[in-house]
Amino acid sequence: MRKEEKAQIIDQVAAQLEETPNFYVTDISGLNAEKTSELRRACFGKEIKLLVVKNTLFVKALEKLGKQEEAAPVINIMEGPSAIMFTTTPNAPAKLIKEYGEKLGKPVLKGAFVQDCPYIGAENLETLVNIKSREELIGDIIGLLQSPARNVISALTSSGGGKIAGIVKTLSEKE
Repeated sequence: MRKEEKAQIIDQVAAQLEETPNFYVTDISGLNAEKTSELRRACFGKEIKLLVVKNTLFVKALEKLGKQEEAAPVINIMEGPSAIMFTTTPNAPAKLIKEYGEKLGKPVLKGAFVQDCPYIGAENLETLVNIKSREELIGDIIGLLQSPARNVISALTSSGGGKIAGIVKTLSEKE
């Protein structure tokens, strides 16, 4: 591979890292063409970009963005065949890895860099599966905020709430 081609790949990977900062490093070696194609289709369906790139070029892309220090634990595991999964949804690749790992034995999680935190080793897969996305966290917060309001409204509209509503009406008429 010529130097220009390597520079072009480094630029493409760096652009992908800027667009989707969450990435998973996996081992998909040993999958035949049919199973690899099935995995790629599943990744496409879940908006995950699966990229097989030389480890040194991936590390150079991280260095180009100045992320080599924060992603150092992940860089240390970049040995042997590696496939990178890029995503905006932090737990989507973990769910896919778990699903296909149980079914096919591969991909195997080597490590991940999710929400500015490194996770090294397959033992962290369950932790990564349980990470909530931004949308899920916002939904949880909205649910928590709505809960007290729902309780007040249900108290006002229930049979005992007629008394409360009557008291509020009486108090407002006195002013």
